[in-house]
Amino acid sequence: MMKKTTKFMLSMVATAIALSGTAHAAEQTEDGIKLGGAVRVNYAYRDYDQVNKDKGGDFYFDMAAIKFDGKHGDWGLSAEYRFTSGTDYIKYGYAYYDVNPDWQLQLGINKVPFGNRDFISNSYWFGIPYYLGFEDDHDTGIKAVYEKNGWHTDLAFYKSAEYGPSENKRYSTDIYTGTINGTDYANEETNQFNVRQTYTAEHEGGQTTIGASLQYGQIYNSNLQENGDRYAVALHLDSSYNGWNLQLQAMQYEYDDKEHENTIGVSVVSWQYEIASKGQAYNLNLAKTIPTDWGSVKCYNDFGIMTPDVSDDEFDNSLQNVTGCAISAGPTYTMVDFVMGKNMTFSTANNDHVGLPEMGDSWDKRVNINFGYYF
Repeated sequence: MMKKTTKFMLSMVATAIALSGTAHAAEQTEDGIKLGGAVRVNYAYRDYDQVNKDKGGDFYFDMAAIKFDGKHGDWGLSAEYRFTSGTDYIKYGYAYYDVNPDWQLQLGINKVPFGNRDFISNSYWFGIPYYLGFEDDHDTGIKAVYEKNGWHTDLAFYKSAEYGPSENKRYSTDIYTGTINGTDYANEETNQFNVRQTYTAEHEGGQTTIGASLQYGQIYNSNLQENGDRYAVALHLDSSYNGWNLQLQAMQYEYDDKEHENTIGVSVVSWQYEIASKGQAYNLNLAKTIPTDWGSVKCYNDFGIMTPDVSDDEFDNSLQNVTGCAISAGPTYTMVDFVMGKNMTFSTANNDHVGLPEMGDSWDKRVNINFGYYF
């Protein structure tokens, strides 16, 4: 699958070069290819990791990215490929066509329209929906986008995830086939439909966007050779006023794994873990952006809670709170985060899951600083 993705990326690069060549004669137009990217490093201090504490934290290479964005007439291309110290993977890569000023079609690996239109988080750490597969997810399919007079509509069909189900080296969270904590999973996501409708109202000092999202798809189990189903619904709000920003979201989801009643396996960023197969997630984020002579500083607090809704009464809530600031200065963007997690994957010591029975009863804490140079 990685070879296929690499070939796909190379074909997009070739298309980008071809488009770039045709654009030289019309440099005064919007047509052409823009090449960009980023390089990031990361510092992490974990209070629940004695080795990390003894060293005063770890400082390491995070990732490098290369981006292509181009347009030739009504046709366009958008792609991003990422490289880390251990792997490389595509984040998105799709062609698009502007049908008219109001409608655009996208074909390829594009962003799944679910939840808040940008992110339901401000920090490097994302929000709980990301770890459930519902924030900044990218899958393979076709999407139609409509925007006019404040109304924004997304209609999409995704045949599959961006990689196969046994691959854990991916940017966004998807259903996983493999063994996790001694449990075997044989699931694959397929045939997914998404609808999202939002409306943005301009007002004094800013704007407010309200919306709703619906997602429905199938889960193919290769052991049983039959399909289960899955769904998710969400209500969301994103409002800004004089530099302040408020984000609210409430969502309900369910994965119908035909082999396992209460859990399902997922994978992301070279790792795999279990989540409760049914539950709710709630987010409350508040941020303030302060402009400066050299850029801006955005300080925020992102809070999220996931409440499992399964037949096993021993399953527990997962919580995450991130307090931090994002500093923008020229081509650099730095996020300084204080992360607190309780029964939450990636931010707690012994709870590498979301919504399963809790190990211990305390909040774990970490400091994370991510520095990026963007070009």
